[in-house]
Amino acid sequence: MAKPDNREDNEVHLQKHIDHTEANLQEAEDYLDEHAEEITSEEKQQIEAKNERRKNSIEGFIEEKKDEA
Repeated sequence: MAKPDNREDNEVHLQKHIDHTEANLQEAEDYLDEHAEEITSEEKQQIEAKNERRKNSIEGFIEEKKDEA
């Protein structure tokens, strides 16, 4: 038999995901600021693309958190 759907702490988990993703985003931006002249354009593009995906994830987490509220 399937376990009942327990959503009582989903908002907390979603906020942790948001915080963690925002921290990773900021860390990557700081890395770009500090090492922009030392990295290849390909590496820079990869980091920027990953940050775009992070921003999209954060938006999704925020929307999901609103649904849970």
